[in-house]
Amino acid sequence: MATTNDLKNGMVLNLDGQLWSVIWFQHHKPGKGGAVVRTKLKNIESGKTVDKTFNADVKVDVANVDKRTMQYLYNDGANYVFMDTSTYDQIEVTPDIVGDAKNFMLENQDAIVATNEGRVLYIELPASVELLVEYTEPGLQGDRSTGGTKPARLETGHEIAVPLFITSGEKVKVDTRDSSYLGRVSS
Repeated sequence: MATTNDLKNGMVLNLDGQLWSVIWFQHHKPGKGGAVVRTKLKNIESGKTVDKTFNADVKVDVANVDKRTMQYLYNDGANYVFMDTSTYDQIEVTPDIVGDAKNFMLENQDAIVATNEGRVLYIELPASVELLVEYTEPGLQGDRSTGGTKPARLETGHEIAVPLFITSGEKVKVDTRDSSYLGRVSS
């Protein structure tokens, strides 16, 4: 248990049996009345975001979330298999929990797996990853109708927009949050 004065970004709260992650919080002291804590919370399972205001010093239940670095091994056709590198325990994670992270995961890559009471909550990847461009059309120098970008298929099968000068076989840096091209990776 903690009080609303102890809230921090990233903290996970158990409210009415559901897990909510604190995205944003602000302590507010109006001219009249007691202090309040305004928060923006994100439901870990559904992804829904809500604004919630708590009175100051109210006790809230903090969920115990275990974040471990695990190695992504393979996709068995139905689930994604991760291994804890310290204990060599393997867990299977369903595609709905993995979500968009599948677009950037390569076999033997590390990822953070967050669990609560043995249940996997979400997969967290680094902010950017380096992936190989598997295929992209040759860019025509005079073609600027698309703003200087063209589609490219990455080695994971995911498609992103890259500048015209990128060719097949090059490594690029990609933002895992919004699938945007960040730059070339020099070898």
